[in-house]
Amino acid sequence: MTHKDGSLLMEIVLDYTGWLKSVETKRGALAQIRHIRILRDFSVYVIHQGISWNEMFTFKTLETFQKDSGYKGVANVLTALSDYLVSRGRIDHPFQLSKPKPPLPDVYEAYLLYHTESLGSSPGLLKRIRRVLSQLHEYLEKNGIPLSKLKIEHCDAFLATFKVSDYSRRLYRSCLRGFLKYLYHGKGILKRDLAPLLVGPPQFAQRRLPKFLRPSQVKKLFASLKFSTPTQIRTYAMVHLAYSLGLRPAEISKITLDDISFQQGELTLRERKAGDFITLPLPENTIKAIALYVSKGRPPSTSRRLFLVHQFPYRPLGPHLVLLHIGEAMKHAGLPSSAYWLRHTYAQNLLLTGRSIFEVKEMLGHQDIQCTQRYLHIDVKLMRSALFHEEL
Repeated sequence: MTHKDGSLLMEIVLDYTGWLKSVETKRGALAQIRHIRILRDFSVYVIHQGISWNEMFTFKTLETFQKDSGYKGVANVLTALSDYLVSRGRIDHPFQLSKPKPPLPDVYEAYLLYHTESLGSSPGLLKRIRRVLSQLHEYLEKNGIPLSKLKIEHCDAFLATFKVSDYSRRLYRSCLRGFLKYLYHGKGILKRDLAPLLVGPPQFAQRRLPKFLRPSQVKKLFASLKFSTPTQIRTYAMVHLAYSLGLRPAEISKITLDDISFQQGELTLRERKAGDFITLPLPENTIKAIALYVSKGRPPSTSRRLFLVHQFPYRPLGPHLVLLHIGEAMKHAGLPSSAYWLRHTYAQNLLLTGRSIFEVKEMLGHQDIQCTQRYLHIDVKLMRSALFHEEL
């Protein structure tokens, strides 16, 4: 480590801790004190160990400091510091604090590179493919099967090791099928194209129909929402987004302040499951709900994510917490439902207003129109009129 590295570290830590004290005086005070103590001890540790700037904020340094100091949650502390430095323009990219994944053999990495550069696959799809390929490599190594000797029986046995839903299994089968085509047509490693042979069992029954809320249940849900605490205000805004735009919990968690145009009344989704992005109109009530959260419920943070946890340090809210809080709100309203019921309700409302199946597909962000076709199995309005005497 150079003297310049040590001076720079102390400068940014002092600057950051000073900012923390200026934005937070009551809520999270005890956690803030611990946060500052960890940062100061971390600074002393890296200076004493002579760790250079390029090696300070890495998983290796994080792991050794956490082991020597006994502190827990150091990654959260350094990630919060990273967000602050990015927001101030001190660094270009957040710290890479996650454990690095070992690279796969060359042919696997070449296939992933092909998907990235030639096909322009989304990060979500690349992550899924890497997971399947990693487990395939482990399976073949464990069973002593060379990639060039791969048979369809091996592929079927490998897919059987996944303890997932039928839908996820079909996605994994598709990932493997693409890799098999690549091994045969692109690399000539396989002597036979196994992709056409990799098929799932025949399906004679339709998938379960999506569940949705009736109009009276929607009214009951919104009437039960409270505004007494920042957490309740946050839930109110998330419920509006799930109902009025049909957003998935993961999409709600990834919304940033920069994605919202209050003046235009629009929301731009940049990270969707299908990898595309879309700009959607925001209903007036949804805009008001978001504005209420930003002004009254959102804690101070350098993060640009819209929804944050309300315990210091204020990190972005993950998809599982979005799902949990919306689910709790629906349970509190006495509705035996989940966050995805709001998405399904949104889809039904689109269909009943005359939108085509292709428009609904785009609005929902489906990759495959077959996913959207599930909403066309029944005439919901006719069913409700006959059974419940309701009008939408």
